[in-house]
Amino acid sequence: MARAPREIAGRDLSGVEQFHRDILEPCRPVVLRGLIDAWPAVKAARRSLQDLRQYFETFDAGLQIEAFVGDPVIAGKYYYGADLQGFNFERRSMRFLEAIGQMLETLERPESATLYVGSVPVPQCMPGFMAANSVPLLPQSAGARIWIGHRSNVSSHYDTFDNLACVVAGKRRFTLFAPEQIGKLYMGPIDHTMAGPPVSLAASADVPDPQRFPRFEEIRAEALVAELEPGDALYLPKLWWHQVEAVAPFNVLVNHWWDAFSAGPDAPYTTLLLAMISIAERPPAERQAWRAFFDHFVFRTEGHPLRHLPEAQHGLLGPLKPDNYGHLRARIMRLLRGG
Repeated sequence: MARAPREIAGRDLSGVEQFHRDILEPCRPVVLRGLIDAWPAVKAARRSLQDLRQYFETFDAGLQIEAFVGDPVIAGKYYYGADLQGFNFERRSMRFLEAIGQMLETLERPESATLYVGSVPVPQCMPGFMAANSVPLLPQSAGARIWIGHRSNVSSHYDTFDNLACVVAGKRRFTLFAPEQIGKLYMGPIDHTMAGPPVSLAASADVPDPQRFPRFEEIRAEALVAELEPGDALYLPKLWWHQVEAVAPFNVLVNHWWDAFSAGPDAPYTTLLLAMISIAERPPAERQAWRAFFDHFVFRTEGHPLRHLPEAQHGLLGPLKPDNYGHLRARIMRLLRGG
């Protein structure tokens, strides 16, 4: 039997402080049952799909969006073509409500193509929607995007932002793997992807091949599986691998991406890319030396690097706010410019 992530009732969250302390800081997935039950969009979807479409129409800005269109034979699994060349679907440009209309018209036609619309920015697509369907626990910077489609299977991937995924209509199944398992997930190309992030070839396979992906067999049983109904939400920390299956004939999800622990404008992923070009191909012994320094200064596996000195003498290793973030960033920018 699959393991499930931790669950709490959304109504049990008292406010932003508890959300940050109990949900965000542990950096573990949490299902928030009924968190968005009061959304007008959820209530419309529970009445009927036509009511939901009409509700969307009250906000529609006529935005031109990109839709994935798949042959019925792929059963909504949008993926690579043979030998990781090309893809098994086509991309079409259409208006937002036009895409929804086509989805609803073909619900009862198994011979029809499947449609999937993903990652559409809600403020541009439906101005005013988020004011009526808000999550007060989140900061203003948490950008909302909408994902709509027939049954679909989005391959296992990671994001570099924290994610609150809210189910408006249909059902979603999330299959999750921890960031530490990256080496056993057999990542695909990072510069030839379906929609941005690379995917796990092993976890995305319908029937994993133990000959091709032997290390994946060690972690298959460690997956967490979350089943979400309308009104439910899932908090997914950054870098957690997740396969997302929409299992109802018609499905709507609104997600919010943000960096819950940002101290400034610089993203950790930028640091990773810079480390790749400056460290990754040095001799193994030198990489080990840099690993020791990263552990000491960045990951602080043994505590603060200057814990043996008074705080007044920590200098640039003192708290990032109010001044050290700016001082360090200025020094980094000078170094990158060759100064």
